[in-house]
Amino acid sequence: MATASQLSSSVPSNLEWKDTLEEILPPQGEWSEEEYLVLTDHRNRLVEFTDGFLEVLPMPTDEHQSLLQFLFLAFFQFFDAKGGKVHFAPLRLRIRSRKFREPDLLLLLSATDPRRHNRYWDGADLALEVVSEDKPERDLFDKRGDYAEANVPEYWIVNPQSKTITVLRLRDKSYEEAGVYRRGESATSVLRPEFAVAVAEVFDSARVN
Repeated sequence: MATASQLSSSVPSNLEWKDTLEEILPPQGEWSEEEYLVLTDHRNRLVEFTDGFLEVLPMPTDEHQSLLQFLFLAFFQFFDAKGGKVHFAPLRLRIRSRKFREPDLLLLLSATDPRRHNRYWDGADLALEVVSEDKPERDLFDKRGDYAEANVPEYWIVNPQSKTITVLRLRDKSYEEAGVYRRGESATSVLRPEFAVAVAEVFDSARVN
């Protein structure tokens, strides 16, 4: 029977695994769109893709997921009854050829919209991001440009740091603020003004005891 030391010596070290993966996987900048899709078909971590480069997103926190849960249920209860389709991450959104994002929440006003595909969506009517602590500019600025590039008509930015919800509308291929909503106010959709969520209820849903 092999000893523990013999068994451990037969198991590749982390460095050996890293070297093996570097030999198998394409280097940064050389990933194809299909290679990215195959990779993300077989993993749960959120990974985004731009022109051959991968970006692995951080693991969500309890606060992040609580906010997203509340918002998903609110969007789902309203839009599903009206024939829409709402999904939460992970689900890939194709911005353009060789560029994909994974929004926290995606909405199509019609569940039969031809942009809805099984592996990814080719567009959306609304995207929503909960701002991450590790890199706030990703959601506040970078993805603002990304979703405008994809012609997403409405973009919601839910910011736990400032306790605000910013609703943006697309005008002439760039976003303008339709409203910045705080406690005591309700964030209202541009596409469907009859849909609104109370800001206080959104952020109270994420309190950790």
